[in-house]
Amino acid sequence: MNSAQTAKSVLIDLNNTLLDSFNSQSDIRAIVSERCQHVDALLQKEWVSHGLQQFTIALVAVGGYGRGELHPQSDVDLLFLTDGELTEQAEQALGKFITFIWDAGLEVGHSVRSIDETMAQGRSDITVATNLLESRLLCGPQGLYSTLYYNIRQDEFWPSSDFYVAKRDEQIARHERANAFDLEPNLKSCPGGLRDIQTVAWVAMRHFNANKLEDLVVYDFLEPHELDELLECQDFLWQLRCCLHLISGRDENRLLFDLQRQVADLMGYEDKTQLAVEQMMKRYYRTVRRVMELNQMLLQLFKRATLGHVKALEVVPINEQFQRCGKFIESLQPALFDSPENILKLFLCVAKNSNIKAIYAVTLRSLRQARRAQNQALMFHEQCRNIFMEILRHPRGIVALSLMHKHGILSAYLPAWRNIEGQMQFDLFHAYTVDEHTHRLLLNIERFSQPEQKEEFPLGSVLINQLPKKGLLVLAAIFHDIGKGRGGDHSKLGAVDALEFCKLHGLNDHDGRLVSWLVEHHLVMSVTAQRRDISDPDVISDFAAKVRDAVHLSYLYCLTVADICATNEKTWNSWKGSLLRDLYFGTQRVLARGKEKPVDIRGRVREHQAKAKKELLRRGIKEKNLDLLWQRFKADYFLRHQPNQIAWHAEAIIKHKQDETLVLISKHTTRGGTELFIYGKDKPKLFATVMAILDNKNINVHDATIMNSKDNYALDSFVILEQDGKPVSQLSRIQGIKKTLIKALSSDTAKLPKFRNLSRKMKPFKVATQVSFPPTRRHGTSMMELIALDAPGLLARIGEVLFRCEVRLLAAKITTIGERAEDFFLLQTADGEQLNEAQQIKLREALTSAL
Repeated sequence: MNSAQTAKSVLIDLNNTLLDSFNSQSDIRAIVSERCQHVDALLQKEWVSHGLQQFTIALVAVGGYGRGELHPQSDVDLLFLTDGELTEQAEQALGKFITFIWDAGLEVGHSVRSIDETMAQGRSDITVATNLLESRLLCGPQGLYSTLYYNIRQDEFWPSSDFYVAKRDEQIARHERANAFDLEPNLKSCPGGLRDIQTVAWVAMRHFNANKLEDLVVYDFLEPHELDELLECQDFLWQLRCCLHLISGRDENRLLFDLQRQVADLMGYEDKTQLAVEQMMKRYYRTVRRVMELNQMLLQLFKRATLGHVKALEVVPINEQFQRCGKFIESLQPALFDSPENILKLFLCVAKNSNIKAIYAVTLRSLRQARRAQNQALMFHEQCRNIFMEILRHPRGIVALSLMHKHGILSAYLPAWRNIEGQMQFDLFHAYTVDEHTHRLLLNIERFSQPEQKEEFPLGSVLINQLPKKGLLVLAAIFHDIGKGRGGDHSKLGAVDALEFCKLHGLNDHDGRLVSWLVEHHLVMSVTAQRRDISDPDVISDFAAKVRDAVHLSYLYCLTVADICATNEKTWNSWKGSLLRDLYFGTQRVLARGKEKPVDIRGRVREHQAKAKKELLRRGIKEKNLDLLWQRFKADYFLRHQPNQIAWHAEAIIKHKQDETLVLISKHTTRGGTELFIYGKDKPKLFATVMAILDNKNINVHDATIMNSKDNYALDSFVILEQDGKPVSQLSRIQGIKKTLIKALSSDTAKLPKFRNLSRKMKPFKVATQVSFPPTRRHGTSMMELIALDAPGLLARIGEVLFRCEVRLLAAKITTIGERAEDFFLLQTADGEQLNEAQQIKLREALTSAL
């Protein structure tokens, strides 16, 4: 075994030993330091072995390695500093040395430069300049390195003010690319991550010639307890990063789904009421929030220190307690927050003054100290309650609540809020922690009131201004998910909390019950719209009975839309918007008419036929041909389609050859999606075949209406969307889908194509297949709800099982919630009857086995 192989073996053994012994109590600072020292010793030994000491070359550690920090798989960043051109002999020796490092299993980032070249690179690139500031000599001439060390610390290399601005702008750009509450966060680059801690250290290093974070206390930029907090946060992020490197075997800084469980296990977390991974991520999200706050405070202080020439901020008095300095609010009394009500008064000033965007650094420090000094929740002080309600009722109250959330005052006010801070849900649906999701929900409510949002939220922008008391909606938003993480039904737990809160804050019984009702039923409208057949009058009638009146309906609509939009960036689309509007207006009609007056179904069928016929006659379709066609259709067809759809179908069918399958894809959106219509002789596995093809085309199906004519022709409609939630609109895409479907449906074989593999993100998740049959009032049909892993080909497999069990599919509502498919099906037997208990058991067992 040569020396490189030996070195590699030693490094692997070190990692394996660390992996076996690592736990949450491990001294992470010692681990990264000892690994660095090991690599130092290895490189210094091989430097001599390769004869490089005879040349005027300095081996310099830069970047994280230069700081003396090296995680198990971190890059080893090196600068080979020369005094000029290298001889051929020196280049060969250096080349062999670099090859050795690679062969030893170290990831190397290196450059070979003279002092002049290094200085030029550093002046033109802030990243290179930063790496140089953290450099240290490993081997080679001390004088050569000392010259570099002296030069990079001169003002003209990177003036302190320019360096501050560059690092600040670099951080802003980095934050714009990443989300602090990403489901798969990058420990280094996400807001509140290790880079934010390093940015503070780098600015201090350049301005004060500080060598470590501890020096910030010496220069009065950090209080000792703030330093302890920052180091505690850094240690936890380092532990996570070390675990990631050990488990993945690579320089991995992203907490990927398929690694999170293993990292949580190595960190010593165990499943309890909350999963181990959720406990770990909760601490992570709370940690990055603390880092973000300290980073914001310190960069403000650095700005005043480094930019001495900065223009003075505009100072505008607010009252005897506060003033506005530019966009910041500043307290005027050192001990102002000793009185808890003054904490709330600060945020009331924010609500009343649209020019205030943030809190001044010194005031933020006082606020942080006051927040930690509270021995009981702020809401138990009567004066605080009065001010909080004033904030809640103010038109800009949500802006103030947003800032309260950012700086931990919402959790200091409301104890239950503290429980959901950083609470993640280990799934692919909830893109944010519970508190951040709720915060975004509040911002969405604020958006409804903005004129520029009318196009995206046409109904919400009208209803928000018609609500009797907007503050009640805001309260319902705050409490809607506050029961999560406790076990049990979070809606019911939150409803109890909300009612108690309303009583404590002096709301009347009616308002308190309304807020509590909204919290308990905040999912009902979404579930009804997306997982029930809202063309069924009974569904609308049942929903109207739950809602009770138009006021409850308007509040619930606004809460539902804001909630869906705040879940993740991909959840809201035109399809869901259309479903919710249809449900809103359908329910509004029932409430206005009175639930005792049933829908005239025959009248609606005649109305749809008349409107469609009028349009078709205008287009030149002969009434005789139309009547002959419609005689073959059942009444349910006309009930479930709008007149424009009926006219579109009829015209195409009449002009089409009867012996060929007709495939239509709409050019215009239907309920926010693209309608796919299939007409032709019904055949085995038609639904399964269509689903398999659409799945392989990466098309999402959201709604299916499966019908047969009296003479057994399929009249199947589907609402389809692209993966990003947008309608299928590209002409070449539409033509490709039609061509593939026509070919497959014209074939006599019913063999399904192969399905795509499960994606990396989906692999860590296990979803037990659940099949249930809710009661239904609809004669001759059975409802089935299915929950399963949203694996490729799911709907095709379901279709094949239905075929094998001799069960007819009438309609389907397809809902994907992250990794979970939560689908609703309307079924009947081949004889047109409800499924009996034995048939239900057979179907449940077949689906569970197949999925």
